[in-house]
Amino acid sequence: MSRAPLRPAIRDAAETLRAAGVHSPQTDAELLAAHVLGIDRGRLALVPMVTPDQLEEFRKLVARRAERIPLQHLTGTAAMGEIDLAVGPGVFVPRPETELLFAWALARLEAAGHEHQPVVVDLCTGSGALALAIAHARPDAQVHAVELDPEAMAWARRNALQLSDEGDTPIDLHAGDVTDPAILEHLDGRVDLVVSNPPYIPEDARLDPEVADHDPHRALFGGPDGLDVIRPMIATIARLLRPGGVVAVEHDDSNGSAVAALFTAHGGFDEILEHPDLAGKPRFVVARRTR
Repeated sequence: MSRAPLRPAIRDAAETLRAAGVHSPQTDAELLAAHVLGIDRGRLALVPMVTPDQLEEFRKLVARRAERIPLQHLTGTAAMGEIDLAVGPGVFVPRPETELLFAWALARLEAAGHEHQPVVVDLCTGSGALALAIAHARPDAQVHAVELDPEAMAWARRNALQLSDEGDTPIDLHAGDVTDPAILEHLDGRVDLVVSNPPYIPEDARLDPEVADHDPHRALFGGPDGLDVIRPMIATIARLLRPGGVVAVEHDDSNGSAVAALFTAHGGFDEILEHPDLAGKPRFVVARRTR
């Protein structure tokens, strides 16, 4: 069976994706090639030739990516921290920007040096990304995750089972509304860390096709100003956190000061800070519970 050179195929794929308006054509072409070959992207240089079947599969995936189907739907996975999560239709695809919030959360857990088992809550967990990444990095923590949407919950449960050890899932999943005054009431005043990547996009925002056509609407939009979920969620966060407990909430880049103001207006929080993403845009707000 004759083989074909891989590098020209990747170069052609990148041009195809660039013409289709994909934001990272070279990266996506290489990731798709690595997916087809079952190797890490960094090892592509070690595979100069591919079989006709591999080339055909690669070209089919490139054609679908050119239709602006999310890369993660084609590969079936998205990364968070040191874990890979199964994702697909019906669940929000975790974004690289959330890695910054994850890193902040781990640093705060480390700095706290808890003498007790740390208790962590992930509100609006979606695929389980933040909850499972934290549980993987801190197996000593008791991690709870809340999700309202049944389809997203199914993905979170699948990911939890996939990362489980001898059948015991590393997190406790709870179906419910993060704005419900009774959600997780058994944890009131006991939580050391709350993280959340809630629906926060303003309804009139213009989105790329990968997002608008494939991420669930419920996971994206937070009402006219993007704060319809975050605004009432502040009371849940305040109720759950113990004094000295901390929180990080991701938000739309237009709402950094608005989210910080919500924590200030609620009262009982200090160390309220806005954190930018790698592009310098406001991305998440942190705060500490004082009482």
